[in-house]
Amino acid sequence: MEQRETPEQVVEGQPTEETQAPAAQEGAQATTPSYVFALGRVATRFPSLAVEKEFAQATGRAEETAGLTDQQALHSLLSNRANRYLVRQLCFVLTIEGLETYILEPRDPVDFELLVDAVRPTSRPTDVDVVIGTKGPIASAEACNGLTVPIVGFDQLYSFDVDSLIGSIPRPENLSEDDQESFRATAEELFYRIMQIADNAGATDEHRALNYLAVRYDRIYTLTAEQFGGNFSLSGVEVRTSRLSGTRKIVDIIFSYTHRETDVTEKYFVRVDVTEEFPFLVTKMSPFYER
Repeated sequence: MEQRETPEQVVEGQPTEETQAPAAQEGAQATTPSYVFALGRVATRFPSLAVEKEFAQATGRAEETAGLTDQQALHSLLSNRANRYLVRQLCFVLTIEGLETYILEPRDPVDFELLVDAVRPTSRPTDVDVVIGTKGPIASAEACNGLTVPIVGFDQLYSFDVDSLIGSIPRPENLSEDDQESFRATAEELFYRIMQIADNAGATDEHRALNYLAVRYDRIYTLTAEQFGGNFSLSGVEVRTSRLSGTRKIVDIIFSYTHRETDVTEKYFVRVDVTEEFPFLVTKMSPFYER
C-alpha cells in the first residue's frame, strides 16, 4: 500500500511550491535592468592617497603647465595618452544639483575618452553632461575613497553648455531681436526647471522621460515660448503612466499653462517610451483633455 507523506514528514527548510514561487519572482525582478538618463556634471575624485600622489608626480613631470589653472592642468594631463593609466585609476563622479550621485564606469574601455572630454579645461555653471546607462550596485567604501553611491555603467556620455543647447533650438520665423531674447530666457527657464524637479536623478521612468525631452525634443521650448507670448504661465509639469502601456512602458508628460488674467488652464502632452535604455518619442506634442 502506497504511503502518503504527512505534514510532519516534510523536511524543514525543503523548498515547496509556495516557497519557490516568491523566490522565482524575486529573482526575475533582480535581473530587470535599472536604466539611467541623467543630467549633471562630471567631476573627478582620487580613490586613494597613492593615486593622488602619482597624479602630483605626473603633473610635476609634465611640460607647459606654467600659467595654467588647476583645472586646465588636470585636463592637459588627462588628455595626454601617455597618462591614460591614470585615467583608468581615477573616480569619475556625476554630480546632480551639487550632490555626488553616481560613480561612472564605461561599458566599453574606449569610452574613457568621453570621460576625459567631460573634464573641461574651464568649468562653468552652465556646463551639462548627459549620462545614459545602467545602474549597478552601490560602490564599496574602498572603491572611491569612501564615496558609497551607485555605479552606472554608461553607454553614452556627451557634454554641452546650456547656451549651446538653446542656440541650437529652431526659432519661429520673423522673430524680432527682443523676441529672440525672450525665447532664450524662456528656454533657459524651462530647462533648469526640469533639472531642478525634486529628486531628479534620472533613474525613474518619469525622470528619464523628462530628461530625454529636455535635451532631445525642442518642441517643449517653442510651445512654452508661444504660451508665454499669449500671457500664459507654466503652472505644472506632470508625468503619468500612459493608457497605452502594456508590454512596453509608456508615459505621458503633461505641460499645463494657466492664463495670468483669466486663470484658464490649457494642457498639452507628449508620449515617451521608456521601456529600454534609450527612450524615444511615441506621440508628438498635442492638446491634452482629461478623461
